[in-house]
Amino acid sequence: MSESLLQFPDPFEALSRLPALVVGPTYGLILTPDGEVIEYDLPELRKQIREQAFLICNLPVTTRRLGKVQFRALDLLELFAFVRPAEFCLPLALGVARALDLPHSGDSLEEDALVLLQGAQKLFQEVKSSDYAYGQGIGETARQMAEAGWAWGPLILGALDKDIPRGNYAVWDHLPEWEERAPPPPPGIDPVSEKESLARLHDLLGPDAEERRSQQEYAALTATAFDVPENADEPKLVLAEAGTGIGKTLGYIAPASLWAEKNDGTVWLATYTKNLQRQLDQELNRLYPDAKVKNEKVVIRKGRENYLCLLNLQELSHGAAQPQGRILLGLVSRWARYSRDGDMIGGDFPAWLGENFGSGRLAQLTDRRGECVYSACAHYRRCFIERAQRKAKYADLVIANHALVMVQSATRKGDPDLPSRYVFDEGHHLFDAADSAFSAHLTGQEGLELRRWIRGAEESGRRGKGLKGRLEDLISDDDDARQALEQVISAARCLPADGWHNRLIDGAPFGPAEAFLSLTRQQTFARSDGRDQYHSLETPADHFVDGLLDTGAELFAALNNLVHPLKRLSATLLKKLDDEAADLDSSTRARLDSVSRTLTRRADIIAQGWLPMLESLKGEKQEGFVDWFELNRAQGRELDAGMHRHYVDPSQPFVETVLKPAHGVVITSATLRDRVSDSQNPDIEWHAAEVRTGAAHLISTPRRQSLKSPFNYAEQSRIFIVNDMNRRSLDQLAAAYRELMLASGGGALGIFTAISRLRGVHQRLSEPMEQNHIPLYAQHVDPINVSTLIDIFREVENSCLLGTDAVRDGVDVPGNSLRLCIFDKVPWPRPTILHKARRAKFGKQTYDDLITRLRLKQAYGRLIRRASDRGVFIMLDGATPTRLLSAFPEDVVIERIGLADAIRKTRDFLAENTPLPPQDP
Repeated sequence: MSESLLQFPDPFEALSRLPALVVGPTYGLILTPDGEVIEYDLPELRKQIREQAFLICNLPVTTRRLGKVQFRALDLLELFAFVRPAEFCLPLALGVARALDLPHSGDSLEEDALVLLQGAQKLFQEVKSSDYAYGQGIGETARQMAEAGWAWGPLILGALDKDIPRGNYAVWDHLPEWEERAPPPPPGIDPVSEKESLARLHDLLGPDAEERRSQQEYAALTATAFDVPENADEPKLVLAEAGTGIGKTLGYIAPASLWAEKNDGTVWLATYTKNLQRQLDQELNRLYPDAKVKNEKVVIRKGRENYLCLLNLQELSHGAAQPQGRILLGLVSRWARYSRDGDMIGGDFPAWLGENFGSGRLAQLTDRRGECVYSACAHYRRCFIERAQRKAKYADLVIANHALVMVQSATRKGDPDLPSRYVFDEGHHLFDAADSAFSAHLTGQEGLELRRWIRGAEESGRRGKGLKGRLEDLISDDDDARQALEQVISAARCLPADGWHNRLIDGAPFGPAEAFLSLTRQQTFARSDGRDQYHSLETPADHFVDGLLDTGAELFAALNNLVHPLKRLSATLLKKLDDEAADLDSSTRARLDSVSRTLTRRADIIAQGWLPMLESLKGEKQEGFVDWFELNRAQGRELDAGMHRHYVDPSQPFVETVLKPAHGVVITSATLRDRVSDSQNPDIEWHAAEVRTGAAHLISTPRRQSLKSPFNYAEQSRIFIVNDMNRRSLDQLAAAYRELMLASGGGALGIFTAISRLRGVHQRLSEPMEQNHIPLYAQHVDPINVSTLIDIFREVENSCLLGTDAVRDGVDVPGNSLRLCIFDKVPWPRPTILHKARRAKFGKQTYDDLITRLRLKQAYGRLIRRASDRGVFIMLDGATPTRLLSAFPEDVVIERIGLADAIRKTRDFLAENTPLPPQDP
């Protein structure tokens, strides 16, 4: 071994002296390398570990349980992320065991500790192996991280059998480049017949799959959306409600993939959640079992803010001073080299790194401010975003989300590259997605973001090029463009600057925007209940405090002076494209076009959003909108302040921008209709679906059909409404959750309507759950993102998970892992100003009931995911109105009983109905 390697310890010798530490909610244990297990309660454990080194798994969870105690931790998750970059692993010992194929039954902390010792050994054996698959740059990156203080760094270097050169490993130089291709021709118009769709479905399922009539009906139904369109502004629209268990994903993939192949076109499959995007991607393995073929045929698309920006990575790597930041950059660099698509949010990026190193550090690695310089970037031809955008033009299927589809359609209206065929899964969320996509917010944070985008970093130590830095080389020879740019930069001084919020609190706003925001904040406090120091506050944008109208007028004039040069600069860039068409190279043309479109989009936010909002303050209210002032707070901390505008009916702009330009659309979900208990009229039941999806705004009635779930809900489930407890008492609520979860032996999902109630219950449940060996996880408590929490809940069969609406919708946990669902109270809509306006438009109490029934329907739908499942749904709210119970299947047994009976019947039902062997999906 060379002299340079002697300074690094042998990893196996070091591991032979390193004990493992595992910490539960109330006690922990230490496993020594020679096999001795020592258990301690938490106070004593804190004393024993002080100033010592331990092998652990998941630093944020461990330190949250231990509190403030100094010890040296070597996190096995970080080692795994370094040695096996871009590979999935649940952030707990069981996850490491499964990823490394180590034995683990999931029953004890002692098993967890043993996995830590064995897992570290196995990972170092992989590093030393001659056929190690992730060797590029490993030594240089480990050295950089070791110099930053990463505990694993010296051991990695000690495991390598070669000299490691000094110097930085620049991952951006080792990524493949994309190449331009000729623009694709417009797709054909050949339809997909029912017979063809069924044949493709049969191929997807395989010859040995069980024949399911409902899935075949669904595939035939969705095929009609891929027929030839007959009228302008009228797509072939199908509303398809498919009960759980039908197999709707493969049902719509069949005709969608077939239409794409027949017509050399692209179908966009849009979802609401990143969870379902991932599930869709996994389902497409059936269609494209060859990974290389799938890589060409399928693209996952998300907003720019989801992807790693290589330029940001480079700039941060050169300027990182904090050790934690340098260690994170090393792990990100390892991941980036082997990532499928550079997706940091829901892709193959280890999401738990955000909890380990801070989500703020990760946010700096993505393009959240629209600062991309396009072809001027040194990494342009290796950019993950540019690669995904280009691949999407030639793919058969693009897996997107509702928000991206809407924003893309609104900002690229008339673009021939926009898709003409869509499938919107989770269609019951289209109303909410449109509500977010087409709203406008004149707030401090929105204004500050625009100012930074235009003027760049105005404080030392902040990053940000500003518009001048991104445009200067493009317009150096264009006097008109340079003059417009200077006017934009100057006019942007009207916007909130860094420190705006503190100046508002101190009563010293600077500039017209801050003056306006200061008075909206004053009015919000004056018109709200001063006793509420925790939640966000809002008040109608009416009956203004002194001076607010005058500051609004001043801001209107200042923003008007900003929007005109923005538009002129955009037009100048487009003119340059035209005038210099013969001389511009392709990358410069693409850059000019992209920057021009971004300028137009920013100008439209002001001209079509902010200016009309300010104009309306004079008394000329715009019909179809609702305006209000809001002070946004989280856990009592002020985050933002300003004015908000939403469509009363956001399905209107969705129809105009997305549905009407399309040729064929499938909108599908398990919960499209609202089944009203006292009505057998199908038109009434479909009315909610047509209103909330926008179909009501089209002339032609869509093709609509509801296919019932094949499950026997009367046999497989029970619903109990507990009617003898004080739901306002956290002690009683926690006691109910505790006893019900013990009765089910775990496998319980607790859904809360308020974060404070969730936290209060969790605090009371931690100790009894641990004493009964039932792992308990909680959103808003555990330092783990919600997608990962759901993955853990799915894999750890007898665990329990507490969460809010994020775990109510779109969560797929089949099997025995979810056998009990507990709702703390009726999930009525929150009584906001916006909800009040919609309630008045859509039917008052009828609208409240509609929203609530759909939420209950979604929650109950989490429970039974396949024919072998058994489960109990419990509502801990005795005031649940009977009229809401039509949310549940007609034949399921619903009982109003006391808590003691609910506990007994839950235990008996789940004990008597042991799960049947799982069936193929």
